[in-house]
Amino acid sequence: MEEPSEKQYKYAWGFDAAIAVIGGKWKPLILYELKDGTLRFSQILRGIQPKITQRMLTKELRELEDDGLITRKVYPVVPPKVEYSLTEKGLSLIPILDQLCHWGYEHMYDEIEFKCEE
Repeated sequence: MEEPSEKQYKYAWGFDAAIAVIGGKWKPLILYELKDGTLRFSQILRGIQPKITQRMLTKELRELEDDGLITRKVYPVVPPKVEYSLTEKGLSLIPILDQLCHWGYEHMYDEIEFKCEE
């Protein structure tokens, strides 16, 4: 008879889990774009361009949706209309992203083009 094995955790720390979900160059920017409400794909793209491609934005939006941070609503019209908004889980990250933005501005202000929103 086999001994029950110890539970295998996916992450060692909460920090690991958080970085896995919002880490990378684009996800924090996408979440920050959505902080004031629902946006369409083109509005998100315009807010982050020229730095991100349509293909990369599509990939990152899908991952954020899979992780439960955003919702995607498709309207049955021609041309297709798709809107993205933050979930409760996604909204809970905004104060943290605000703090990161302010930290970056305070410590690296001479390298930053835009100031964080107040």
